[in-house]
Amino acid sequence: MDVQKALQKLAGADSAKIGDIDAVILLDLSGEGGGKWTLKLSNGTVTLDEGETAPPNMTLSVSASDFAAMAQGELNPMAAFMQGKIKISGDVSLAMRLQSLLA
Repeated sequence: MDVQKALQKLAGADSAKIGDIDAVILLDLSGEGGGKWTLKLSNGTVTLDEGETAPPNMTLSVSASDFAAMAQGELNPMAAFMQGKIKISGDVSLAMRLQSLLA
């Protein structure tokens, strides 16, 4: 799975998975296929914009290849965090909720 497919998976997340999350998450993906994307979650909907389009509640920094591997289920997000492959700034509790959107 490439980064674009992983991002599409997030953008198409089921409203039941989004639940009551009301937040802005900045995805800062490094390496080939990387870039910045703003993920807005509100009222059971997801909006994904290229670039940093709103002040984030949380920033998730990870390589594009590791992000794609997480979206495909090949890399456990918690293990990646513990190995230092993921950096989180801001509201860390959002990272746990984001994990369910990728599942």
